Amino acid sequence: MAVVGGGISGLTAAHALASRGTCDLALFEAGDRAGGAIRTIRRDGFLIEEGADSMIADKPWGVSLAERLGLAPRLIGTREAHRRSYVVRRGRLRRTPDGFHLLAPSRLWPLATSGIFSPAGLIRMALEPLVPPRQDDADESVGSFVRRRLGREALERLAQPMVAGIYGADPEDLSLRATLPRFARMEQEHGSLLRAMAAEASVRGASGARYGLLLSFDDGMQTLADALVGALPDGCLKLHCPVRRLHREANGWRLYHDSAQSQKAERFDAVILALPAPRASRLLSDLDPALASELSAIPCASAATVSLAFEEAQIGHPMDGSGFVAPGHESSHLLGCTFVHRKYAGRAPDGRALLRAYLGTETLMLTDAEMIARCHSELGRLLSIRGSPLFTHVARHPDSMPRYRVGHLERTSRIAAALRSHPGLALAGNYLSGVGIPDCIRTGEEAAVAV
Repeated sequence: MAVVGGGISGLTAAHALASRGTCDLALFEAGDRAGGAIRTIRRDGFLIEEGADSMIADKPWGVSLAERLGLAPRLIGTREAHRRSYVVRRGRLRRTPDGFHLLAPSRLWPLATSGIFSPAGLIRMALEPLVPPRQDDADESVGSFVRRRLGREALERLAQPMVAGIYGADPEDLSLRATLPRFARMEQEHGSLLRAMAAEASVRGASGARYGLLLSFDDGMQTLADALVGALPDGCLKLHCPVRRLHREANGWRLYHDSAQSQKAERFDAVILALPAPRASRLLSDLDPALASELSAIPCASAATVSLAFEEAQIGHPMDGSGFVAPGHESSHLLGCTFVHRKYAGRAPDGRALLRAYLGTETLMLTDAEMIARCHSELGRLLSIRGSPLFTHVARHPDSMPRYRVGHLERTSRIAAALRSHPGLALAGNYLSGVGIPDCIRTGEEAAVAV
């Protein structure tokens, strides 16, 4: 069997196949390393993540895989003392109100005292229980949903930057049912987000951002990727081997890939494509143009991060939280910033700070120097930073963030139906049913079962 793509989805698929005793397994990766966007770098005592710095515990596939790999003792949670965040409002950092989670609050008083909302905006949110719920289950955008239930200010000043910080996209461009179906269920089951959030907070005894559910590894997220690589059969992982063509045969599949500067063809009983949607689409264009068209219609945005190291004494803000998000109208460049040394232990030497700024797709045209300069300028203003950073590190992720637009669930249903006519072919990746690491792990495991 063959797996094409050595990111976390492909590594998980290959591991699942190997765990089932699959023989003659090959994992093809075009680059010089496996792990995809997950990459951890050590420098001068700092730990820098190029990709995701966390996975969420209430999606069980990540923790379960870590346990099977023997990594459970190396899982760490966020620092309890800093499980709060900020939002930029009129050029200042203001604490995110307690009880506000992504789209909606569980309590109104913290909103009223936050300094983020106007009296009219607060009244509009307080009237949310009087807004009738939708009587159908039709999809709508996240932006439309929040504006309808809670009003414009709730969307623009909190929900938009929080959603953009996760998905790298405008809430107006995201499907509610595909990205945050929990809130759609709240409306249907309780008739009101405020009632649903209050009931949930009373049951769980928790409110606010769910920092207690975020997990990483003591030596960074690459720990997971390295463990998956180490668990694969010898010779399974084939680096510098981009797959150029996929051809269906009477009783299997033939892959054409580059190997040692020449093209080679190999036959496999089954193939899992664990590639970004645009690349999977190109491989399938001759085999099934309709399926390829569905994949190519999933838009993918680019992202970049800039990590900046400082002496803590250079930063005037106390940074008594895990970071901040920035509404689109407050910052032309930053989506947000993580105070890395506050969020997890072991990320910076004592007395030093590590900041990780997140930038949107429009910044990919900038040079590294331009990205660094803009981040340093905005962070300097918001955090009262004096002087230059000790060092900086830029990570670029072109076309890495799929956008689940309205109708995405119907599209993935059509993709699943098309795959049923191609036995032995499966897909895995963050463009299907979730962008987080646990979601990618789930798609890899499901693809292994499917073939």
